[in-house]
Amino acid sequence: MDHVRDWVDGWVVSRGAAPPLVEPWGYTILVGRFTAVGRHVFGATGDDVREDDVRKVTEATRGINTHLKVFADRERVLPWLGAGWEPYGSDDFLMATELTREPEPEIPSGYHLHTWSRGGVVQVVLTDDDGTLAARGQVAPTGASAVVDQIETSEDHRRKGLGSVVMRTLHAAARAQGATRAVLACTPEGRLLYEAVGWRIVAPLTNAKYVGV
Repeated sequence: MDHVRDWVDGWVVSRGAAPPLVEPWGYTILVGRFTAVGRHVFGATGDDVREDDVRKVTEATRGINTHLKVFADRERVLPWLGAGWEPYGSDDFLMATELTREPEPEIPSGYHLHTWSRGGVVQVVLTDDDGTLAARGQVAPTGASAVVDQIETSEDHRRKGLGSVVMRTLHAAARAQGATRAVLACTPEGRLLYEAVGWRIVAPLTNAKYVGV
């Protein structure tokens, strides 16, 4: 199963980016934002990531705020980056899960669940009784696979089970559109939530962006 391709295909739908350009080493995606003009995503994971490929791509890149996504240990990847690359994040991961039928999540008292779909992306939002945003997330199904994206819980509303409600609602929404599996990229903070709702680690994720020499 190609978890990286699943992630690329769903991520571009979730973020409204250009269709991925297939490269010999992975994918190039035009994002079109000043903070992220585009990204190079390597298709291999773990020990299969080749040093020569990373060096070639990073040395050839000249677009400021082009991002790099390499699914291998940070300690291995960082020495391979060309001049002008700035790493960010730490201990990020690519994760995956199988989408099985789950009981409908119980919404904690004082919160309200809102869902809608636009352009194939399902949005899930939880607000409190005052209408304040408490938690959110979205999922982009692309056939049998789906990408869960932009999961956030307000600091004032954490440790109340809201993240689990968002995730399980997204799981159900993806299943309803025919997806049987899902992938996401996460930070260490999100990892605990995702593991609690059945996700597993596929590979470490190293991030960097080109800031110029």
